[in-house]
Amino acid sequence: MDEPQVPPPAPEAAPEPAAANPRAWHRSAFVRQAAFFFIVLPLVIAANLAVWAAFNQPHHAEAWTGEIVGFSYSPYRQGQDPTRNRHPSAAQIEEDLKLLAGTVQAIRTYTMVFGQQRIPEIAAQYGLSVAPGAWIGPNLERNEVELERLIQAAPRRNVVRVMVGNEALLRRDVTVDELIAYIRRAKTRIWKPVSTAEPPHIWLNHPELVKEVDYIAVQILPYWEGIPIDIAVDAVFERIALLKEAYPGKPIVVSEVGWPSRGKVIPRRPYLGLSESELSTEAVPSLVNQATFMREFLNRAKQEDLTYYVIEAFDQPWKASEEGAAGAFWGIYNADRQPKFPMAGGISEAPEWRFWASLAAGLALLPAMLFILRQSHVRPAGVIFFAVLTQIAGSAIAWAGLSVTGLYFTWVGVTVWSFLFFAQGLLLIVLLTEAIEFVEVIWTRHGERHFKPFDDKVVSPTAKVSIHVPIHNEPPEMVKETLRALSLIDYENYEVLVLDNNTTDPEVWQPVRDYCATLGPRFRFFHLENWPGFKAGALNFGMAKTAPDAEIIAVIDSDYQIEPNWLKTMVPYFDKRDVGFVQAPQDYRDRHESAFKNMAYWEYAGFFHIGMVQRNNFNAIIQHGTMTLVRKSALEKVGGWAEWCICEDAELGIKLYRAGYDSVYVNHSFGRGLTPDTLAGYITQRFRWAYGAVQIVKHHWDALAPWARRKNGLSGAQRYYFLAGWLPWFADGLALLFTTASIVLSVWALYQPHMVYLPVAAFLIPTIGSFAFKVIRSLWLYAVRIRDCSFLESLGAGVAALGLTHTVAKAMLNGMITTSKPFIRTPKCEDKPPLAAAFIQVREETLMLTVLWGLTIAFLLSPDFADSHSRLWVAVLLVQSVPYASAVLLSLINVMPSLVRRKPKAETAGALSPAE
Repeated sequence: MDEPQVPPPAPEAAPEPAAANPRAWHRSAFVRQAAFFFIVLPLVIAANLAVWAAFNQPHHAEAWTGEIVGFSYSPYRQGQDPTRNRHPSAAQIEEDLKLLAGTVQAIRTYTMVFGQQRIPEIAAQYGLSVAPGAWIGPNLERNEVELERLIQAAPRRNVVRVMVGNEALLRRDVTVDELIAYIRRAKTRIWKPVSTAEPPHIWLNHPELVKEVDYIAVQILPYWEGIPIDIAVDAVFERIALLKEAYPGKPIVVSEVGWPSRGKVIPRRPYLGLSESELSTEAVPSLVNQATFMREFLNRAKQEDLTYYVIEAFDQPWKASEEGAAGAFWGIYNADRQPKFPMAGGISEAPEWRFWASLAAGLALLPAMLFILRQSHVRPAGVIFFAVLTQIAGSAIAWAGLSVTGLYFTWVGVTVWSFLFFAQGLLLIVLLTEAIEFVEVIWTRHGERHFKPFDDKVVSPTAKVSIHVPIHNEPPEMVKETLRALSLIDYENYEVLVLDNNTTDPEVWQPVRDYCATLGPRFRFFHLENWPGFKAGALNFGMAKTAPDAEIIAVIDSDYQIEPNWLKTMVPYFDKRDVGFVQAPQDYRDRHESAFKNMAYWEYAGFFHIGMVQRNNFNAIIQHGTMTLVRKSALEKVGGWAEWCICEDAELGIKLYRAGYDSVYVNHSFGRGLTPDTLAGYITQRFRWAYGAVQIVKHHWDALAPWARRKNGLSGAQRYYFLAGWLPWFADGLALLFTTASIVLSVWALYQPHMVYLPVAAFLIPTIGSFAFKVIRSLWLYAVRIRDCSFLESLGAGVAALGLTHTVAKAMLNGMITTSKPFIRTPKCEDKPPLAAAFIQVREETLMLTVLWGLTIAFLLSPDFADSHSRLWVAVLLVQSVPYASAVLLSLINVMPSLVRRKPKAETAGALSPAE
């Protein structure tokens, strides 16, 4: 037994430093803080900026200084869409052509309706040649209008050639014969060169079409064929060479050529007999790749005297719904008519990266400064670690923001991304709060409130204790063992009230009543019929029946076997008049019975030996309703146990704090209960805890809110640690929303593989990053604070915790949208379920796991998602599946003894199970 110790006064917020010379300590603390502010923080920020700079080094490519031969031109701007009959005005078209004059010699168009029939006339004012096009499609009436207007525009001096149709055969809008008929009609009335625009394979497969046109207008877009950027320009000229070889002497005009700056990565595909080694990369849309392609192509096209039209002059946001994400980003100018990259000098993928890097540093600076100011008891290594972590977190948010810069959003996109950024920010806040706990545990420097049991050979407390044992439908033999242990307590002045709450079967509660009678007058049994308020209601009844001279009320669960020295070594803490409750950890005696119980045991241990110890340093522990001692007068003052809350114990702790009482947490095991027999019981228990946490936060928000004032009863440290302690559970709710969103996006992407751009950047940090941090944090904390837990056991604890993630998420989301739930008791004496029940008890997790793994397989098998970007998305799905896989694994481990050896019912009857 530890040496006797008088309980020290509890601080209101941060613990007092333990130093022989407080003035000297404060002076040294000031020096340390100054060093962190003026040396460490600047160095960490500089390192972060250096990383940003390293990842944003400019790319160098051959410069282009000449005039571009031609652009394909579509005049639509942000918010305009021909499919919705929203067209640009003539003034806007003129503004565009005025901007292009001097940059390009000619433009080509695609239609002669929607006001675009005036483009040749307007272009003539600015010296631009035009190759107008008539749109040919399945609408025969429109085809006639298009053709007639093309014929009318052709005589203009600045019209150099015309095109009847654009990829009409590729889209299968018309047949070859029908297209030829349109071309012949145009040629009878147009004396300018006439053709139609199609990709190379259409021309190669239809020589009869080549005979009808004056020139071959070929669309060559290596990106769509998955050709990597380093051979993309070569591929363009190889296609031209094939056409020249097939049709010698036929003029060739490249009617579309270019590369998108954003969009979906296109997986590599066999092309022109290239070997696999030559196709070692994929077609990646990016600003650097677009600029590189254009500079190289323009220089080579000049050398070979090629006539071409670069696709396209301006980004066309409306095309995203027609051609997929990349469709909006082929422009040399963006939709706001600003050039997207220079034609000479270095090329940066994110020209504005300096702003985002500065934003990242700024976002991280405030929490780091607050941490340095408020956590003077943390060693330098911890402060440096936290400063680095905040910079990483700030950079994660900034990187996600940078990833959407330049995108063209609809209201749906704005809504989706707003939610994703909001949720991402909340998750990063959760990670930082967990990081604070981690740093404080690993690198705490001074002032821990460390309470030990009093020496039972020295102290002789006399205060009367009333021990309350609430039971409901418990196995009689289990309760008898608990009561027998209570009868052996080494304490003179105590009573035991057994409070049977609504047990209907007399064969269950009457043996307990009869056993109480054999233990003497200390033990009183009460059977409550149709009693309201669940456990809290029974405890309030017990409070009314407590001996008038009792000063302390103790509560233990019906499965706990108490050590005899419990009261004698803990009651002396109540000599300090402001102590409202004294708490010892929950412990369990059956972890050796199965691998499942061993995993649950160590999962529980993380809270009681890490979280509670840390919270005790700041007088902010969570009261749990067993192994607790409460001052009776304090309990009466705050109105007893809350019958509206399914976690009446934790709620009572907050009420006592709000009333100005202090707490004591002694990290010493005085009693051991039973872990749930089944995963169903384990899940039910955790659902109750999590749902109760939401009830408490909502009910006590006036005191828990970060902006709440001290007059509402909680210190700043208490507010922080209560919210920080429950934030990870709220994060599980957010994670469920993220997972649901990723499932919806995945199904949508598989349904429309060329239309959906997977937002990997918005999911990487909240999923993979947070998962990796939590795993490392958990293993590290267990290694430091729970020394008797092996590495494999700590991994098992992690699996158990992950297996409860879905349960916690449901509880938190339910709690936020509902006001009350029925009291959910942890099941007792349940036999091991069969293999089928292993999946039934985690049926929702099994369904989610099946969906996530099914989507993963679908992405891996789909040729449309064989690129690196999609592989990152697969990684996101796999990480999101880990909690669900953990739940299924935990359930299988739970039933494993049943699968190996089924015990007969007679052997299992009366087996002990935990109290709730």
